[in-house]
Amino acid sequence: MSGDSTRDDPLATFPWPRPSDQSHVPAWTGRGFEVAGDLVPILHYHRASSGWTDELTTFHEHAAGANHPIDRASRRQAVERLGAHVSVVRPVILEVGCSSGFMLREIREKMPSAGLIGADAVGDPLENLAKEMSDIPLLQFDLTRCPLPTASVDAVVALNVLEHIDDDRRAAGEIYRILKPGGIAVIEVPAGPGLFDGYDRLLMHYRRYSLGGLVRLLEPVGFDVLERSHLGFFVYPPFWLTKRWNRHFVSDSAVRRERRIEGQIRRTGGSRLLDALLRLEGSLSRWVSYPLNIHCTVACRKPT
Repeated sequence: MSGDSTRDDPLATFPWPRPSDQSHVPAWTGRGFEVAGDLVPILHYHRASSGWTDELTTFHEHAAGANHPIDRASRRQAVERLGAHVSVVRPVILEVGCSSGFMLREIREKMPSAGLIGADAVGDPLENLAKEMSDIPLLQFDLTRCPLPTASVDAVVALNVLEHIDDDRRAAGEIYRILKPGGIAVIEVPAGPGLFDGYDRLLMHYRRYSLGGLVRLLEPVGFDVLERSHLGFFVYPPFWLTKRWNRHFVSDSAVRRERRIEGQIRRTGGSRLLDALLRLEGSLSRWVSYPLNIHCTVACRKPT
């Protein structure tokens, strides 16, 4: 940094809330939080009672890791939308559901002047991430009881988060609340309410969404929807067939269901064709609005 580091660092004056088990207000040092003279890597507030677990994080990343074409396409699209709609020079960007930090790394690469905050509802991924990315503040909390102050961040990224939350309207309201006026939210959820299957149950999804349903969730909260689309149009036919096939195994044990789904993920995870199709789809999305897909995606703004 050059000049006044407080002026240059968007997190230098961020109003970190005090965890309920602490009597002192935390201070971000750039390599952890100072709390009553101790340096702690993560601020723990509260975790969700259901919707995701440490074990599911391990399962998903063991099966797909950082390089599954769908996950890469999701992150690529999210970064593009942040770049298109966030106009603040040094924004504070919160990723909800940061897990092992793949999205945070890509935002930092494309938007190096941003102040990044990672949050998740479960602890183990954050503990591991804190060792790898100690220069990013990490928080553990339930989004429906978000501890961050009102109008405190410039952008929120929530990829495949709302489907894990029973009260998704309340969660959307919390995203709206913590955004500054003019702030941007980039949200992605699984598409196709009629395609809910054993994979969704394994991942503790409460629901899948239609694009219209997602917009109807966000607009009453107060958001102006700037972009709405789908992700995975070119690969939708085999995806639809797989989802329908999975319905034949609803009576499987949890172990057998997990093994079968892990195999499906692994078979597509290394597909160069899938990666190429998703890149083509992304390049055409500037001119084409896809009618259906694997994921619903929106970029929305809190009015000024």
